Order: sequence, then C-alpha cells, then structure tokens
Amino acid sequence: MAEYPDDLKYLDSHEYIRLEGDLATIGISGFAVNQLGEIVFLELPEVGDTLVKGENFGTVESVKAVETLYTPVTGTVVERNDEIIESPEDLADDPYGAGWLLKMRVDNPSELDDALSAAAYREMVEGEE
Repeated sequence: MAEYPDDLKYLDSHEYIRLEGDLATIGISGFAVNQLGEIVFLELPEVGDTLVKGENFGTVESVKAVETLYTPVTGTVVERNDEIIESPEDLADDPYGAGWLLKMRVDNPSELDDALSAAAYREMVEGEE
C-alpha cells in the first residue's frame, strides 16, 4: 500500500506538488513509482526553464515503460534533483523526500485549485492497485 502525504496535492497523471509560499517541490507519487517498477532513467528540464501547467516537463523510464511527466503549475525551474537523475533507482526509496524531481517558483498558486487532495488521489488510484 503506497503512502499519500496529506500536505501534498496530486494530479491524476500521478505527479505531486508541495507548495511552500511560491516555491513548489514536484515529484511523482509512490503509486506511480510502484507501477513503474525499476526506474532506469529520468529526463528533467534545466534550471531557469519556464514550464507551463499541463505541458510535458520530462520523462521517467523504467524497465517496463516510458512515462511522460506533466507540469502541475506554471513557473520557473529554480532547482532540479541531479542526484536522482544520476541514481534514478533511488526514487523508489523516498519519492516524497529525497526523490523529489524539481523545485519551481510558481507564477499563480491558484492553478492548484483543481489538484487532488491526498484523500481524493488515494480514492482514484486504489481501484487500480
């Protein structure tokens, strides 16, 4: 059974976002990590890139599949997790902590109004587990 921390918002495409002021930490949910299995490669944008809500911001590749990552909010990349790019297999160990993917400066936090709560996300995915 995967965990879904309550302080996060979730997308139905399995990204999560933790918003602190106008700084957002973005990653993929424990459910997505479990579904993918052994993760072998991550492609993420560069620091300074501007991302638009709903657009593709990279890919996560496992031995089973390649999945597109979608941007939960519009903003600018201020940091990316190069350690997880170097060792993508570590994503499974701590997807909500050390396994974060990007940090972004958010243009408009109200874009998250349609994101899912932990309870709503749990309800959505537990039919799939």
